[in-house]
Amino acid sequence: MNIKYKNIYLGFLVDINVYICFSYYMEVLGIAKNNNNMLINDQIKVPEVLVIGPNGEQVGVKTIQDARTLATYAALDLVLISPNANPPVCKVMDYNKFRYEKQKKAKEALKKQKANTSELKEYRLSPVIDVGDFETKLRNATKYLQKGDRIKLTIRFKGRQMAHTELGKEVLERFADRVVEYADIEQNPKLDGRVMTMLLIPKKDKN
Repeated sequence: MNIKYKNIYLGFLVDINVYICFSYYMEVLGIAKNNNNMLINDQIKVPEVLVIGPNGEQVGVKTIQDARTLATYAALDLVLISPNANPPVCKVMDYNKFRYEKQKKAKEALKKQKANTSELKEYRLSPVIDVGDFETKLRNATKYLQKGDRIKLTIRFKGRQMAHTELGKEVLERFADRVVEYADIEQNPKLDGRVMTMLLIPKKDKN
């Protein structure tokens, strides 16, 4: 190993807690999470930077050349995470991995947001529902599914209809089959007293 690089690397490991405290480190990481256009490696033009190691260790102030060398030696990137600090703060990291994980978290957060804001729309059907009413409710439910809302289908059996609950089940299953492109079944037809219900949720790959 080149002696110069070896000495720099040793300094990288032992020069801890020199210029910033833990709270400051957490602050600059917060800045990094909100920065979508970070400068990396040779794009960084400042003369010296405060370096944070790949495991979160505080390395201290280094010249930009030494900081790049540390990142190169670790086969990682030097990323400017807080350009307005004095001195600017850089972190040694895998920048492509960082961007991937950030995008993944943003996508998951968006899914959770959609799930939290979705509504439950209820449609009452009948074992002897006419074609026009069925088609109208089907169209409306499809629109809500496309918006990310959940659908609850109910059938209330009256009088002698209780002797043929399978007819209601067939109506619910037919409804689910017609929206299969947009919905998954969260709850299959379930009879509770005189009421049979089915729950549909938006298909995951449609949101």
